[in-house]
Amino acid sequence: MPQRHTKRVRRKPRADAQRNRERILEVAKEAFARHGANTSLDDIAKQVGVGPGTLYRHFPTREELLQAVYRAELEKLAEAEQKFSQTMAPTDALRAWLWLFVDAIAAKQLIAPALNTLLGDPKKVFETSYAKMHQAIRALVKRGVESGDIRSDLDPVDLLRALIGVSNVASAPDWQPSARRLVDILIAGSRPAK
Repeated sequence: MPQRHTKRVRRKPRADAQRNRERILEVAKEAFARHGANTSLDDIAKQVGVGPGTLYRHFPTREELLQAVYRAELEKLAEAEQKFSQTMAPTDALRAWLWLFVDAIAAKQLIAPALNTLLGDPKKVFETSYAKMHQAIRALVKRGVESGDIRSDLDPVDLLRALIGVSNVASAPDWQPSARRLVDILIAGSRPAK
C-alpha cells in the first residue's frame, strides 16, 4: 500500500488564543519588571485570567516567556515603521517611532536583570529583532531624506545611539521625559541646513 505523506498545515491561532497570548506578554512584562526573573508564572496566569496550562501552552518555559516579552517590544517597533510611514509625514513618523524606541529602552531596562539572569547574553537571542529595528529606522530616515525633510548625511544609527546614551547615563528613574525632549532636538538637528 503506498505511503501517504500529509503536509501539516500550521493554522492561524484563534482570536481568543491570540488575545490570551498578547495579554500574557503584557502582564509578564510588568511582572518581570517588578519582581525579576523569579516571578511566579502561576501568578501571571492568574492575573491574566487564564489557567496555568494556557500560559504553559503558549510559553513552555520561563526563558521562552521572557524572550517573547522582549521580542514583542522590538517587534512593535518594526511594525510601527510601516504604520507611521503610511499615515504620517516623514519627520512626524520618525519622531513617533523614536518615542516608541524610548519606550522600548525603558522596557528593556525594566526586564534586563531578568534577561541577564536567564540568558546571559541576550543580544544573540534577539539578533533578528535588532536587524528589523535597524531596518525600520533606516527606512524612516531614507523616506525623510527622499522628501527633503532630513539631511542626506544623517546616519540613522546615530539617532539610536543618542537615545541609548541618555538612558545609560540617566541617574533618575524619570529619564524618559528627557529622552523624549532629546527626540525633538534630534529631529531639529536632522533637518537640512537652509
